[in-house]
Amino acid sequence: MKIDRVETFLVPPRWLFCRVTTDEGIVGWGEPVVEGRAEVVRAAVDVLAEYLVGEDPLRVEHHWQVLTKGGFYRGGPVLSSAVAGLDQALWDIAGKAYGAPVHALLGGPVRDRVRVYAWVGGDDPAEIAEAVAAHVEAGMTAVKMNASGRLAPVPTLADVDDVVRRLAAAREVLGPHRDVALDLHGRATYPAARLLLPAVAALHPLLVEEPLVPEHGHRLAELVACAPVPVATGERLYGRADFLPALQAGVSVVQPDPSHAGGISEVRRIAALAETYGALLAPHCPLGPISLAASLQIALATPNFLIQEQSIGIHYNGGTELLDYLVDPAPLRIVDGHIARLEAPGLGIEVDEAAVRRADRAGHAWRNPVWRQDDGSFAEW
Repeated sequence: MKIDRVETFLVPPRWLFCRVTTDEGIVGWGEPVVEGRAEVVRAAVDVLAEYLVGEDPLRVEHHWQVLTKGGFYRGGPVLSSAVAGLDQALWDIAGKAYGAPVHALLGGPVRDRVRVYAWVGGDDPAEIAEAVAAHVEAGMTAVKMNASGRLAPVPTLADVDDVVRRLAAAREVLGPHRDVALDLHGRATYPAARLLLPAVAALHPLLVEEPLVPEHGHRLAELVACAPVPVATGERLYGRADFLPALQAGVSVVQPDPSHAGGISEVRRIAALAETYGALLAPHCPLGPISLAASLQIALATPNFLIQEQSIGIHYNGGTELLDYLVDPAPLRIVDGHIARLEAPGLGIEVDEAAVRRADRAGHAWRNPVWRQDDGSFAEW
């Protein structure tokens, strides 16, 4: 069997899909994207496809090594994301060729279902409470929310109180038996994070995500040492070498994204590395159905898995939803806050090729906003 074609599709709201076909008719799908830079990743996939066309798709590990190391210059979000989507597609082909779901090829399932959380929007506590109540009514057992909007370099007492009030609104609805995760989104400076993490501890967040931007990772150990809550990070780290310092700093949860951090192959290895530090895996995935399916395959075969992000109802989607590009949405349906074990060969989903091709004709040019502080200087988004 040989790879004979690699195609990419710009799919609203902000996704990029790839389709890898073989001369035996087996097709694999992947999701290689950097949100806001999808066109750049598309170009990278085109370049990497020059190597893949004509190769045996079942040599997944060999291709991962060549794609990540064969160009001399390595790493970074664009290349790692391009490799990630192609890696997903190759695992999809492998599963279909062997007649097994990817998790079976990774050693078999260690769980029967995967716990997921829902995103909560809203700028004030009343809106948050209403959104959380809707998720609870739908059977969700966990939600995640941004801690705040724009943050000053050193938050005022009122700013800190606002973060606490918003989190308290969610906790009041959830009660003591459900979970809420808090995302700082890299918006906090080190002094701001030192203020915020102790302030929210009494509300028992499941985790506090990305309290510092990746380039300040050398301060993580100090922050973890004074943090009375589980610290999580990883959506902007792209390989094992990036995660090692974070684990050595003592983070409790790693959050690699299977569409950014080298795909199924590398996220599986990151999870194993985290396990040696007693850390848990909570894959980042505010993206589309292919990325989610890849994440679920990893979760099903990973002992130290904690919880899975998914994008149904997320504020980025804007009229296009996670399940819109599937022939049958049933495999990704959420029941009682969980997605059941995927059993179909490959990634376990059937992508609606016609819908994807129609969407690509419209395309998208999604960009994240650029924020400013009150004095006009740049602020983290």
